[in-house]
Amino acid sequence: MKQILITGVAGMIGSKLAEYLLAHYPAYGVIGIDNLSGGYQENLPKDVRFHQLDLVTDSLDDVFKGGNIVYVYHLAAYAAEGLSPFIRCFNYQNNLVATANVVNACIKYSVKRLVFTSSMAVYGIGTPPFNEAHIPSPVDPYGVAKFACEMDIQIAGEQHGLDWCIVRPHNVYGQHQNIWDKYRNVLGIWMYQKLHNEAFTVIGQGHQKRAFTYIEDCLESLWQAATNEKASKEIINLGSSTETRVIDAAHLLQTIVGGADIDHLEERHEVINAYSTHEKAINILGYKDKTALKDGLTLMWDWAKQQPKRERKEWDRYELDKGLYGFWKK
Repeated sequence: MKQILITGVAGMIGSKLAEYLLAHYPAYGVIGIDNLSGGYQENLPKDVRFHQLDLVTDSLDDVFKGGNIVYVYHLAAYAAEGLSPFIRCFNYQNNLVATANVVNACIKYSVKRLVFTSSMAVYGIGTPPFNEAHIPSPVDPYGVAKFACEMDIQIAGEQHGLDWCIVRPHNVYGQHQNIWDKYRNVLGIWMYQKLHNEAFTVIGQGHQKRAFTYIEDCLESLWQAATNEKASKEIINLGSSTETRVIDAAHLLQTIVGGADIDHLEERHEVINAYSTHEKAINILGYKDKTALKDGLTLMWDWAKQQPKRERKEWDRYELDKGLYGFWKK
């Protein structure tokens, strides 16, 4: 049987994609890799052949060798964009070095196509909505790492004949999201705070604009990114076409969870307006923006209320303390 490999399979996108592929494309098996640093094995469908490996330090040969792997989705990353200036080395190891190891394996074992999930963080500051022709100018190490991965993959395509599709999903949320990480995923952070009787924390006045994207709306498009000939060697934005101010998202979630206070925190170094065009996703990947934010948040909240109590991720020591925001200090 032909196999599809998903890195970061225990995270939200990885586990939901595995679930979707097994249900809709049963001619393929699914192999998953995750180091379980930010995902949970409980998220995985039972038919996934799971390998607990670290993409930075562990060999991938045993997974790829004789595995009949035709498509690879490289989703694994530590996507704490705002934290990345304070964990630079970790950021580059777990994003750039890990991706280099995946690219090497894809070339060595003649994978049919690599689908890489990049980030809108590559665009940086500009005039949104960003389209794929916008010249990247990231403003933080996370965006730099993602852009470097994109360039490395394109070089592998030119020099080694690796076929690829780079997808730039943005602000994806839904079931299986890690709501126990205090450094990323603002909607999940708020749900964790509500479950622990804490106020929603909003950076600055919350006037930042983001396009929040429900996970289920992305899954068929991700399949098309691997299999559609038109997606070959294309960079494609993937996500909602509706931008929302962060403070408005907080007010909406207040009504869904039955009320919550809001605490405004100090501003941080970040892009204020980050949303994009989606013509390529619609025309090439068949993307459909089906789920309104209210409906998606309601579904996610229903799931979050059923989750076990887990220890919240918190860094014991940052690589750099200088300039660290007060809300992350010990």
